[in-house]
Amino acid sequence: MINAGDTAFILVSSALVMFMTPGLALFYGGMVRNKNVLATIMQSFIIIGLVTVTWVLWGYSLAFGPDVGGIVGNLSWFGLKGVGLSPSPDYANTIPHQAFMIFQCMFAVITPALITGAFAERMKFSSLLVFIVLWSTLVYSPLAHWVWGSGGWLGKLGTLDFAGGTVVHISSGVSALAAVLIISKRKGYGREHFIPHNLPMTITGTAILWFGWFGFNAGSALASNGLAAGAFVTTHVAAATASLTWMFAEWILHDKPTTLGAASGAVAGLVAITPAAGFVSPLSALIIGGLAGVICYMGVLAKSKLGYDDSLDVVGIHGLGGTWGALATGLFASTAVNPDGANGLFYGNPGQLWIQFISIVATIVFAFVMTFVILKLLDAIMGLKVSDEEEVRGLDITQHREAGYSI
Repeated sequence: MINAGDTAFILVSSALVMFMTPGLALFYGGMVRNKNVLATIMQSFIIIGLVTVTWVLWGYSLAFGPDVGGIVGNLSWFGLKGVGLSPSPDYANTIPHQAFMIFQCMFAVITPALITGAFAERMKFSSLLVFIVLWSTLVYSPLAHWVWGSGGWLGKLGTLDFAGGTVVHISSGVSALAAVLIISKRKGYGREHFIPHNLPMTITGTAILWFGWFGFNAGSALASNGLAAGAFVTTHVAAATASLTWMFAEWILHDKPTTLGAASGAVAGLVAITPAAGFVSPLSALIIGGLAGVICYMGVLAKSKLGYDDSLDVVGIHGLGGTWGALATGLFASTAVNPDGANGLFYGNPGQLWIQFISIVATIVFAFVMTFVILKLLDAIMGLKVSDEEEVRGLDITQHREAGYSI
């Protein structure tokens, strides 16, 4: 039977997750140069509309529809046929099926938006739109089915991913790496300093992301219950701790703590706790978040040595943070927190760590290969990068005929 409290909770959580994508737009928009601020914000904003339409038409059916070989759902729910206002026995017994669908829609929206930070300031808008449709269809929906769909092979294997460590963060981080290996670097990269033009905007975006993440993780309990409360607490603890450890690591290595570092650390902690939020204790969350701040900071420092141009550190924060979080779930998960989960290595079950490792490798290989192929094809057909002249003038003017500021 439908429970009014659970339904209200999931609808509010869906709204919170939706708000995260405009928050991401501000987070990314503040970090680019002022000639690219609108183009960067537009990339996240337009994805809300684009992915929502594809999700309703075929994306939800591919991700959560009746299983085909453990790999993908079939298209019997095309256009939300059969997805009504009664509960879905496969996913949530106390909320309308459409409430579950729209909650998952918001996850499908923000995941490809995360990737856009990797190629900020240099990708053609027309190519971006086609890429998002193809990536959401061919990468996100199958991965969501593998882990969360009824009959998905990683779910049947026993993978623990409470709110998207593999499906959202590893997939976007690895896809970002594939993108920066294909799309050439920004002009002047390695010779010029690309300074964020509006850090107050980035901090505002961080605050919105942190706020929305409570819906992201707590809402994944799919009910207004104790598990949701636990996920809420672990989410906040991990983010708070990671903001501190990133700041102190930066302070030790570079003599000064920065606002951008504290904001990036908070996001790193939120990323790392996402797969574990409903399976671990607050003390475990503190450890997971604390290590995430250091691991992701080191990952961001490594990009200059490795020579790839990940504009806004998607690989270092989401790729590494998601990987650490998925592994940490295999270490710290406890059935005392969630009886429907499993114990991790530290609670007597080393096999769970192996399962988490398999899910990580499968996600990395699938997302990287598929993204690489999609982008190579698009590059051959449409081209991916704006011209040198357009890049120098800025994407706001050349792609949208607008300016972020009129002074």
